[in-house]
Amino acid sequence: MHKDLNWAIGGEAGDGIDSTGKIFAQALSRAGRHVFTSKDFASRIRGGYTAYKVRTSVEQVESVVDRLDILIALTQRTVDENLDELHEGSVIIYDGERTTMQDLEIPDEMIGLDVPLKSLAEDAGGAIMRNVVALGVACEVASFPIEKLDESLEKRFGDKGTSIVENNKEAARLGQEYVTENYDHDFEYELETTDNDYVLLNGDEAIGMGAIAAGCRFYAGYPITPATDVMEYLTGRIERYGGSVIQAEDELSAINLALGAARAGARSMTATSGPGIDLMTETFGLVATTETPLVICDVMRSGPSTGMPTKQEQGDLNQLLYGGHGEVPRFVLAPTTVAECFHKTVEAFNLAEKYQVPVYVTSDLSLAVTEQTFAPEEFDMDEVEIERGNLVEPSDVEAWQNDQGQFQPHYPTDDGISPRTLPGTSGGAHMTTGLEHDELGRRTEDTDVRIEQVDKRTRKVETAIERENWEYREFGEEDSDTLVISWGSNEGAIREALDFLEDDGISVRFLSCSYMFPRADLTEEIENADEVIVVECNAGGQFADLLEHDTLSRVDRINKYNGVRFKADELASEIKDVLATGTEVTA
Repeated sequence: MHKDLNWAIGGEAGDGIDSTGKIFAQALSRAGRHVFTSKDFASRIRGGYTAYKVRTSVEQVESVVDRLDILIALTQRTVDENLDELHEGSVIIYDGERTTMQDLEIPDEMIGLDVPLKSLAEDAGGAIMRNVVALGVACEVASFPIEKLDESLEKRFGDKGTSIVENNKEAARLGQEYVTENYDHDFEYELETTDNDYVLLNGDEAIGMGAIAAGCRFYAGYPITPATDVMEYLTGRIERYGGSVIQAEDELSAINLALGAARAGARSMTATSGPGIDLMTETFGLVATTETPLVICDVMRSGPSTGMPTKQEQGDLNQLLYGGHGEVPRFVLAPTTVAECFHKTVEAFNLAEKYQVPVYVTSDLSLAVTEQTFAPEEFDMDEVEIERGNLVEPSDVEAWQNDQGQFQPHYPTDDGISPRTLPGTSGGAHMTTGLEHDELGRRTEDTDVRIEQVDKRTRKVETAIERENWEYREFGEEDSDTLVISWGSNEGAIREALDFLEDDGISVRFLSCSYMFPRADLTEEIENADEVIVVECNAGGQFADLLEHDTLSRVDRINKYNGVRFKADELASEIKDVLATGTEVTA
């Protein structure tokens, strides 16, 4: 028996796949089990293959693997798409009464459960509940208490009335009873429950939660996959803290609105994906040159152009580091886990105000749609510290005025961080133009002032490098001669890959980087390793290029750019291939 269980439901977009998966994931979480989910969906409202997968264990799980134990197949394609992950003893639940499923052939080594899902759902009150019937079947197959599913159904349908909730409970029980009455089979799965209490959320929700905890009170955005859930999470929540969410007419309007709120003194944010970052780039420069604190979240997806909106990729790194005309100071943070999406968002707001720069929080589709369990104390709001930087109190304004009593918002301080006042501060009134300006914010083409202001903005970054911790997270064997380096969402898969490699007698040191700029100097770490492998989800090896530039050393690469995230067992195999051949691996 496997220590974890991998479950999935698949069908056509519009078949309720996502909501069904969330119901089951929530039930498992409420039963004190860890959960890690993944989604595969097409870029359309209806039609096109879509699937929702759940990996669950009583121990922490941090990635997907190439194994599927229970599959609810609403279409023939669902079986075809997952055949490579099914194994001897896998259970396939399907409705043989459906015309498209009547000729389904189950491989001999697998178990097929032909259940009249639609008919049973109609008996419970409506065909729309066929997926819930399938969940009842899954509960019986996995020896999972159906009462835990009841709790999840109550949460999902509670606002629709008692009768809807009871109908769904009945549908689940009809599915469970059908299996016990029609199949005499001893299934090998048994899901243990615990008394542990977990929070289940995805990366977009964690970013939204981090924004609220950090004191964000204004959000402007335009819907775009896969960043929209940030806005959806904040809507209805940020208002409880006196904040506002504005859906703008486009991405350019969104960042301009956010800039306006930030200039007014509010902690402000916008979120988008690659195409939106393209549109925001001009205003991004305005944010930087006016030295306005602003947080911009980029939830990456496959590009360029429209690309594949619902597929994974880490292809925006160069854009985030270098995008924009002229030399634009910025910070780029890349959360490595769903929990890190919360913590790095909080950190981004603090950095933005401390150094008066725009800060990118770069997530990706894998983090955005992955729902994962964490202990509630992981998100302790009482531990959040808010640092507003060089925000001048009214009593201190005079110290930052010139001889004419004018406030100097761009005064060339030694550390590059100028004084900042909020609107309405007596004696702190000022203006700033997007043109090059002097210490008062007034436009100028004076060559000496130009040099002074460029150097001042550059010094802010140098100060941050000295004052802040830009280090990596380290896992594995510290003394290993094999060094794996990655960034962003790949951390979980690599951490679990280390376990597979350890089972094969291979020790690895793993550095997970969440700071893209500024970033840690890895020269010593790379020089001390015999083999260095950089893992990332893009074709060009954008982070590997940075490391080679920083350290003047060549590295091997594992690049994946087919739109699918890394899996732990897949990565273990590819790392072994590189160690055996010394050549890069692409997928």
